[in-house]
Amino acid sequence: MTKKNDQGTIENPQRRQFLGATAAIGALGAAGASGTGLLMGSRPTAAAQGSNGYSVPLGELDDYYGFWSGGHSGEVRILGVPSMREIMRIAVFNFDSATGWGQTNESKRVLGSDFINGDTHHVHLSYVNGTYDGRFAFTNDKLNTRVARIRLDVMKTDKITHIPNVQAIHGINPQRWPRTEYLLAAGEMIAPLPNDGRHMDEPEHYWTLLSSLDAETMEIRWQLWVDGNMDNLVTDYTGKYAGASCYNSERGMTLAEKMGSERDWAVFFNIPAIEAAVAAGDYTTIGDSRIPVVDGRGADNGGSKYTLYVPIPRSPHGINATPDKKYVVVSGKLSPTVSVVEWSKVDDWFNGKISDPRDTIVAEPEVGLGPLHTTFDGRGDAYTSLFLDSQVVKWNIDDAIRAYKGEQVNYIRQKLDVHYQVGHIMASMCETVEADGRWLVSLNKFSKDRFIPAGPLRPENDQLIDISGAQMKLVHDGPTYPEPHDSLMVRRDLINPIAIWKRDDPFFAETVAMARADGVNLEQDNKVIRDGNKVRVYMTSVAPSFGLDHFRVKLGDEVTVVVTNLDNIEDLSHGFALVNYGVNFEISAHQTASATFIADKPGVYWYYCSWFCHALHMEMAGRMMVEA
Repeated sequence: MTKKNDQGTIENPQRRQFLGATAAIGALGAAGASGTGLLMGSRPTAAAQGSNGYSVPLGELDDYYGFWSGGHSGEVRILGVPSMREIMRIAVFNFDSATGWGQTNESKRVLGSDFINGDTHHVHLSYVNGTYDGRFAFTNDKLNTRVARIRLDVMKTDKITHIPNVQAIHGINPQRWPRTEYLLAAGEMIAPLPNDGRHMDEPEHYWTLLSSLDAETMEIRWQLWVDGNMDNLVTDYTGKYAGASCYNSERGMTLAEKMGSERDWAVFFNIPAIEAAVAAGDYTTIGDSRIPVVDGRGADNGGSKYTLYVPIPRSPHGINATPDKKYVVVSGKLSPTVSVVEWSKVDDWFNGKISDPRDTIVAEPEVGLGPLHTTFDGRGDAYTSLFLDSQVVKWNIDDAIRAYKGEQVNYIRQKLDVHYQVGHIMASMCETVEADGRWLVSLNKFSKDRFIPAGPLRPENDQLIDISGAQMKLVHDGPTYPEPHDSLMVRRDLINPIAIWKRDDPFFAETVAMARADGVNLEQDNKVIRDGNKVRVYMTSVAPSFGLDHFRVKLGDEVTVVVTNLDNIEDLSHGFALVNYGVNFEISAHQTASATFIADKPGVYWYYCSWFCHALHMEMAGRMMVEA
C-alpha cells in the first residue's frame, strides 16, 4: 500500500517492505563483491540499472575520490565512489601500526607528543575559484582542539596545529574564492577566558572563538570572540563572508539550561573587516597567547561591525552554501524547518541597508523532523537529512522562496527512507561551483539490522543514492567503523597523487639533513654511526634484502634506524619491523623513514620486512645484536 503525505509525496508506511527491497538491491553483488553491495565484474541488473550505472567492473576505476572523516579513529579514509570500496586510510591524529604514524621520527615532527588519539568530524579540500585545486585536505580534532592539513600528492598529514584559548574545534572551512589562503576553525565548547582556574564557577566568563589560520603555514592569524557554542562552519564564494551555526544562546552549563530559547542563531563573519581591525591594532590578547583577538560579540544587538547574528529556530546545526553562490541553508535541528539566507542580504546588513537580521532570510521551508544537513545537486534542488524521520528530503530552493512570499507551491519533491537516523549527507562535488548531481551519500548513525551482528558495538551504515534523475534511488548499503561524520566526493581528475616519492621531499628533509651531517649518502651507504651512546643505523632496502643483514649496539644505547627504499617500482613498499621492540614502520618507493628507540634488552633481535614485497619476502630480514 502507498499513501500521500501532506505535501503530496508518495510514501510507503510498510517500512519492512521497503527495507527488504533496498536490502535486495544491496545484495546484488554479494556473491561477486564480498559484501561491497555492488555487482563486480558484470553489468548491472535491471533492478540496479540507472543513468549512472552502479557497478565498477574489475579493471575499471571509480569516478570520484571519497574523503571520509574517521571519527573516533582520528584518521581520514579514502573511498572510491560509486564502488564504495575503502581504498586507503590516512593517519592524522592517531597511532597507526601499519605505517608507523606516531612512531617514525618524521610523523612525530608533525604529530607532536601530546596525544595519540583524536576525533575527526569534517574534511574539506583547498580551492581555486570555487572548485578543488587538489593540493590539500583539512580536518579537525574535536577531542584535542586541533586542526590538520593533509598533502594530497602523497596522502600524508604534514601539519597539525593546536588552537589555544578554545575547546573542541568542530566546524572547519577553507576560503573558496579566489583561492584558499585561510582556513577557519570554530571552537564549540564555551569555556572561561582565560582558562586558568579563576572563573570556573562563573559562566558569564565563558566564551568561544573563531580562529583563522594561514593555509600555507597553518599558523594562527587571528581569533574572534563569539556569542554561543559554534557548531558547523561555511564560507562563501567571494572570500568575504563566512558563517557558523550556533546553539546554546542561553549560555547554559547543563542540558536543561541550554534548552530555554525558541531560537538560537547563525553568526556571519565579515572577514575583511576583521582583518582590517587586526591590521589597525584594534584587538586584545588572552592570557599568555599573543594571537590577536577581535571582539565579535553582540548577539543581543544583531551583531557588530564584524558579525551578524541571524535568529534561527532552536539548535541550528548544519550550515551549507549553495553552488550557485546565492544562498546558505541553516538547519534548526529541533525545528522541522530550514532557513535560507541570501548572501547578498548579508552584504546589505553590513552596509546598513537593512536593520533586522531576520530580513536576510528568504525562505524557511518545513521539510521534516530533525533536519541536520543540506546538500545540493547544482540543478536548483536541495537535499536535507532528517535525523528523527530517518529520511532524506529533496526540495526545490526557488519554490521554497516563492512559498515564503505567500504563493501556494509545493516545494517538496521527494522523501526517501534511509536506515537509520541520518546525520551528514553529501552530494558529489556539491561543496563547489561544479556540483554535478550524480551521487549522494547518506551517513547513518545506526545500522541496527542491516548487517550480521558483531557484538554490542554495531557498525554505522553509509548508503549511496543515485540523484541523477527526477527521483532519488537507493543503490548501496555499506557498513563503516564508527564514526564518520562527514564526507566529500571529489572528481577523480582533480586529485593527482604521485606514484613514487621524490627524493627531495620536505616530509623527510630533516632526516636527510641528519644523514648529510653524518657524512652518509642515503642512496648508497649502509653503515652505523656512533656518537657516544647515540647510534644511527643507516640502511637501504631493495627487494628482497636490507642493505645491512645485522648491526651491533650496546645495552642502553639510543638507536635511530634510518631506511631508504631504493626500489623504483610503483606500489612496492617495504616495512621495518623489529621483533619484541614494538618498532614497525612503512617505507614506500624512494622514501626515507626512521624511528628512534632505546636498546633496553640484551641479545639478538630480528628485524624483517613487514610489507609483502617479493617471492623471498620472508627471507628479507636481519639481526640487531644488543651487547650487555
